[in-house]
Amino acid sequence: MFSSHDGLCTIGELAEHLGVSVKTVRFYSERGLLPEASRSAGGHRRYGPDAVERLGMIRSLRSLDLSVPEVRRILDEQTGQGEEEGAGAGGALEDAVAGRLRALGSELAALRWREAALRLVQECPPAERPGRLRLVGAVAAPPSTASLARFWRAWLPPRMPARSVTAFLEAAVPHPPDDPRPAQVLAFARLHAFVTRPCDGGSGGRPCQPRAHGVSGARASAVLYAGLAEAYDLAGGELRRGGEPAPGEALDGFVDAYASTYDTRDTPAFRRVLAGRLAGDPRIDRYWDLTAEVISAPGGRPEPTPGSAHDWLLAALDAQVEVAAGHGGARRGPVGEASASVAPA
Repeated sequence: MFSSHDGLCTIGELAEHLGVSVKTVRFYSERGLLPEASRSAGGHRRYGPDAVERLGMIRSLRSLDLSVPEVRRILDEQTGQGEEEGAGAGGALEDAVAGRLRALGSELAALRWREAALRLVQECPPAERPGRLRLVGAVAAPPSTASLARFWRAWLPPRMPARSVTAFLEAAVPHPPDDPRPAQVLAFARLHAFVTRPCDGGSGGRPCQPRAHGVSGARASAVLYAGLAEAYDLAGGELRRGGEPAPGEALDGFVDAYASTYDTRDTPAFRRVLAGRLAGDPRIDRYWDLTAEVISAPGGRPEPTPGSAHDWLLAALDAQVEVAAGHGGARRGPVGEASASVAPA
């Protein structure tokens, strides 16, 4: 391709051979990606035969939307200049491609979310569109769960161990679906609106934290939530099977979590007191209802949440207490001082 006697070509010849503009070749040259072999007497750039392959590689990498710094690292590694920094063979390219795939995944998730949000606005009655726009406009695309995590961190008992907090957040914070339906976009937007309002449990200003949050220490709260997590998992299995609330392993684990936390025995009297305490705690049912909408498959049975599992277990406990009372057991009366409670009802 090179017509000169010294085997070099001009910037124009190189650009023509690769089918790019002179401006493009100059751009990469000025950024050090395409070194020139020499300059002509008139000061014009001249390139050697290896420039053809190098420029072709640059074009290929840039076509994948890799940045100029990433392209430089890849080229340096190929020519041995990156070995001193410990780059393995192909490591720079592998890292760049993996990073770009992650970015594309986020971009595609954002596009799918925006499409579902647009359909949500398009399909609702005109009178409802301003309200829908305000709701979905308050949520980023793709949506972040940071506001939900902040809500629970403020709700959980103080000084609760970080590992226990993380485990609870994994169960309580729903991750938006990769390919959402409009209804799921609406549910998540409403969930975001719910957690960014002051938490009063819908009780006229009364705090939504259960009473035990004020008395449980760090170790006690960790023990309680670990036991509740196991009980909720078991109850979730019953919910998926459509099982009615009933005594069994799930309920025993549920009660034992409270009994262990407060260093007492699991007795019929304790269960009666516990049922009364739990029934009197503030509730945040709206959070769990919306969470179920976000994570459930279209047309299928609602996915269990810690909230629905708690309700199933409390219903099982209430039924057991009522049966015991009907058989001559202690009647369910005012709650004494036997136990405090803490549960994400």
